[in-house]
Amino acid sequence: MEEERRDGFVSLWRKYFGDAELPIAIFYSDVDTQGAAMPTESGPCIVNMLPSVRKGQTLSFSAEDRICGGARRYLGFASGVDMPNFEYFLSYGIPGKLEGERYKKSPALVRESAKFSPSFKAPKKFIVFKRWDKLSKSDEPDVVVFLACLDVIAGLFTLANFDEAEPNAVICPFGSGCSSMVYHPYLELRSPRPRCVLGMFDISARPCVGENTLSFAIPLPKFQKMVDNMSESFLTTDSWKDLRKRSGPPS
Repeated sequence: MEEERRDGFVSLWRKYFGDAELPIAIFYSDVDTQGAAMPTESGPCIVNMLPSVRKGQTLSFSAEDRICGGARRYLGFASGVDMPNFEYFLSYGIPGKLEGERYKKSPALVRESAKFSPSFKAPKKFIVFKRWDKLSKSDEPDVVVFLACLDVIAGLFTLANFDEAEPNAVICPFGSGCSSMVYHPYLELRSPRPRCVLGMFDISARPCVGENTLSFAIPLPKFQKMVDNMSESFLTTDSWKDLRKRSGPPS
């Protein structure tokens, strides 16, 4: 990414969102990105590993890395979740054998919901998570993800709808934390009108983020339009300035 484009967004972000946290850029690469660190101690949930990215460290993952079965599927490294009795795990479990998460009412409903999940294959060997200001000239992000407090989310949501007549420029599909950051935004990249994805409602992943934090994932074509619209939008009004006074960085 060109430095001018990278730094131009940072300047606009600081102007209109103050000290709110910069986003994470996500992209795939055929080589392990320089400076990337493979996780070994943080656990299999990639959401649990994101605090280090938010602090400026780059992380990359491949199909060979130690990540959970759900992440392997939603990052495009597997066609399905490699877990026996997954439909029972996501629903009411198997008495005496498997505790269920009870996120779906029945195993049959889990199987039915799979029909609404198109296949997604990682286009390259590695997926890279990198804070926006750390992007180098050779990096080309596909998706930009904000982990932010509710006031910042409200600002992003309103900006996403600024140039849209149809009211659903932002979608909120059910799914894991990693699916809301990677899988669903990458599916949106297939559309001529990519939409933003509001997420991090995953009960299992939420302990990894602050209680006032949600994710807002934006496919790059939509992100570029939002950046171009910032200086003529509501962000210049007193209404936003009043709200921004209480919008500190998320926990």
